[in-house]
Amino acid sequence: MRGYRFDFRCYRRRFLRPLVTNHGIWHTREGIIVCLGGCGYGEIAPISWFGSETLEQALDFCRQLPAEVTQEMIFSIADSLPACQFGFQSALGGIGNGEWGVGSREVKEYTQFLTYSGLLPSGEGALSQWERLWKQGYRTFKWKIGVDAISNELEIFELLTRSLPPAAKLRLDANGGLSYEEAKLWLGICDDISANIEFLEQPLPVSQFSAILELSANFQTAIALDESVATLQQLENCFQQGWRGIFVIKPGIAGSPSRLRDFCQKHQIDAVFSSVFETEIGRKAALQLAAELSLKNRAVGFGINHFLEPTEKPEFKCP
Repeated sequence: MRGYRFDFRCYRRRFLRPLVTNHGIWHTREGIIVCLGGCGYGEIAPISWFGSETLEQALDFCRQLPAEVTQEMIFSIADSLPACQFGFQSALGGIGNGEWGVGSREVKEYTQFLTYSGLLPSGEGALSQWERLWKQGYRTFKWKIGVDAISNELEIFELLTRSLPPAAKLRLDANGGLSYEEAKLWLGICDDISANIEFLEQPLPVSQFSAILELSANFQTAIALDESVATLQQLENCFQQGWRGIFVIKPGIAGSPSRLRDFCQKHQIDAVFSSVFETEIGRKAALQLAAELSLKNRAVGFGINHFLEPTEKPEFKCP
């Protein structure tokens, strides 16, 4: 069986402004770029608190691999290493492209019809940031909630929805940080206002799946699962338990791209593809999947570059 020379490099990427979510404050994005055969690039960008392996676990896996890996080794990576599955399979699929990041005509043609959702800062910063993003062409926005007192966030929410143009769509992302009563309050308000609220994302913790199902049945505002479907195994479990609403899929930590493709095509799910704050390497592979598998023409959650400093291509010594 053919082997591919293997190399990897770590990267560290600073957030231009800290990302504040219910999970805490994120200052730096760290990950791994893998190279197969000197021309196939992939990215391992774990988010351990979201359900993937840790960065150290991914590094340990890369360090124990031989200098040459086979396709069989790549497709036998354990499900407990979903970000590694994505990175290595993406690198294998990229052999022959010889590119760092998005740039090929094929990829541009494949993804040119995608629209993007711009991530707003949490808190009052959203009130000024949306206008800058609007001028850049964004028409869908995501705003993090569940990070401050609900009374404060509802005040900002009222100001934000009043200021957004009628054509704008707004996504609210709680990252599992609301109580059941808070989720009911948010959904009730969203049902009552005239603003275009596309959905409330992951209102409750992963452990409260049945409560999320109940909320989904009792309110008009759509609910999307995110942390509950972080990996392919979780995605399959929620579908088997009856979820037929919106699935937010982060390809970078979901696991095997080939298995994810098979699942989405088989079940025709309503999916929103979203970033894990990866570099252009992971972004390229994720957007290819998004362009191929998005059925509802929902904006993809990759409008995040204004949060991160740029990265440079690491040097590889593959032949």
